[in-house]
Amino acid sequence: MTTHSASDWRERYAHKLTTPEEAVALVRDGDRVVIGMHYQTPLALCRALAARAGELRGVEIENSIATFISWWEDDAPNDFTVRSFFLQASDRPAFRKGLLEYVIAPPTREDASYWLDRKPDVFLTSVSPPDAEGWCSFGMSVWGAPEVAREAAHVIGEVNPRLIRTGGDNRIHVDQIELLVEAPKQWKFLRRPPNTHEEAEIAAVICSLVGAEIVQDGDTLQFGTGTVSAAMSSFIGHRQELGIHSELVFGGIPALVEGGVITGSRKTVHPGKVVGASFGPLTADEFAMVDGDPRYELYCMSHTNDIQVIAAHDNMCVVNNALLVDLTGQINGETIGPEIYSGTGGAFAFAVGALHAKNGRSVTVLPSTSVVHGERRSRIVAMLPQGSAVTVPRGYADIIVTEYGIARIKGGTLRRRIEELCGIAHPDFRSELRAEARRLYGV
Repeated sequence: MTTHSASDWRERYAHKLTTPEEAVALVRDGDRVVIGMHYQTPLALCRALAARAGELRGVEIENSIATFISWWEDDAPNDFTVRSFFLQASDRPAFRKGLLEYVIAPPTREDASYWLDRKPDVFLTSVSPPDAEGWCSFGMSVWGAPEVAREAAHVIGEVNPRLIRTGGDNRIHVDQIELLVEAPKQWKFLRRPPNTHEEAEIAAVICSLVGAEIVQDGDTLQFGTGTVSAAMSSFIGHRQELGIHSELVFGGIPALVEGGVITGSRKTVHPGKVVGASFGPLTADEFAMVDGDPRYELYCMSHTNDIQVIAAHDNMCVVNNALLVDLTGQINGETIGPEIYSGTGGAFAFAVGALHAKNGRSVTVLPSTSVVHGERRSRIVAMLPQGSAVTVPRGYADIIVTEYGIARIKGGTLRRRIEELCGIAHPDFRSELRAEARRLYGV
């Protein structure tokens, strides 16, 4: 097989190579532009497009998950309509100012396009350099990139030599890419903000309970984003023959693969493979471990988050964070009252899929309290605040875990649910919760 140096892609594809400014000249008034998500976000292309804000009219920008650059000079509105279906800390200020629109995303399916009204005109994404056969990788994240690339009229790739290669649907042929630009040198791995000492201690207690009492040998696992659930990989090292089918593959998992804890040998879908739509924050050493390892496969969210695909996994055990849980079992993982905090993500799909799987379990984890404006408040509440989203309906609530214990509420009466959830609330709030339960629900 013919090999090429890492740098000579520029010579082989010189006819496609251009500047970011010339590349985004393809964008016209009224276009729908999709931006690669997470690690795929092409910084040079985004900056060049943002610089055209004063001249373009009616451009729609799908910039879901992580606004790494600002689309608005001095936070002044322009004629860009920028949308996201998941808000991170960097996105919330723009959303509160009315600059960023929030999309309530529908469930994903392999047999249906995400684009319900019209397909993308331009797709801007990071890719790895082409290999000897012309294949580029989407690197550490796939999300929906292969599908967007197949549907968009124009695909522009920002070539980043730091992007890794995995198996699955994580590639695009350079022939599908109309133009190529070089990535800027300033680029870093995503880092999860460090937890406070209290948060780390509480997360350790909750994860220990889940790892010891709920996760079983041979389970296929999904961990959602959040302070507690993303820390789970440190607490399952005593288990055997685990598998991974998740939207995000978090730090700690590569070491468990190398140590023989995660083998995927009992998986009923993609046996032997660690499957996700993206990696979460990993260290550079962890990315080096997974780069080129055929045990890792990345697929579109329409596959990883398809309820039918999730349900096809025997022994599916999913662990997701919540902001609040009420005493009837309604789970809110995305809003604080009516204010959007994050997004639905995969929480609903994995909760539903797990409970339709053979021996499936859906675990919701949350600290019993949080401090808001200096006041400690219970996160187990008698009733969700007005305007709250119900991320997972109470009919699909299964196992709830705080640092005070495990509540198993699936199929339980209203009285039993209240008793179980009061039992894992912070002790300072239990009497108040029981009194409110009698007032609201008569039990």
